[in-house]
Amino acid sequence: MASQERNGGARDRQASGDGRPGAARRAESRRLSRRGFLGWATTGWIAFTAAIGGCFASFGRFLFPNVLYESPTRFKVGRPQEFAPNSVDTRFKEEHGLWIVRDGGRLYALVAVCTHLGCPPEWVESQGRFQCPCHGSGFLRSGERLDGPAPRALERASVRVDPEDGQLVVDVAVRYREELGQWDDPGAWVAVG
Repeated sequence: MASQERNGGARDRQASGDGRPGAARRAESRRLSRRGFLGWATTGWIAFTAAIGGCFASFGRFLFPNVLYESPTRFKVGRPQEFAPNSVDTRFKEEHGLWIVRDGGRLYALVAVCTHLGCPPEWVESQGRFQCPCHGSGFLRSGERLDGPAPRALERASVRVDPEDGQLVVDVAVRYREELGQWDDPGAWVAVG
């Protein structure tokens, strides 16, 4: 057995060619050279820098939050005398989403959103009513539900006269609902004479 070990060792030395055992040569061939080390170190630093850069980029995203810029909810629409009697003023529908209605001795602001599914109705002058093009709901000039699938009347926005300059101030954030009996509340309309 001892002679086999000696012969095996001689074969390993002969295979390596320099008198060292083959296992030692294989271990040395696995050793990392300077050039190999620098290559791995450079790759590691590049990967680390990319990972840190990605983290900073994702953190930097939070420095610029998603902000929705909306028009102010309170704005002036003009003096009460500027609105013709028994008329619907559609100038503010596109920008503010409402109509100014002068009906008899009252002036109020109707919100231009159908109470069915939130579509924007249109004022049909020839019929004297608001008509929703989506599902056919109809509303009177006062905002009351006339027909269609809408469950209730249109909402009114708060309206008041500014004491300083006499202009109408509309606040679309404050709403009045007919079915709750709020249309007769003081903020739901302004008396015009």
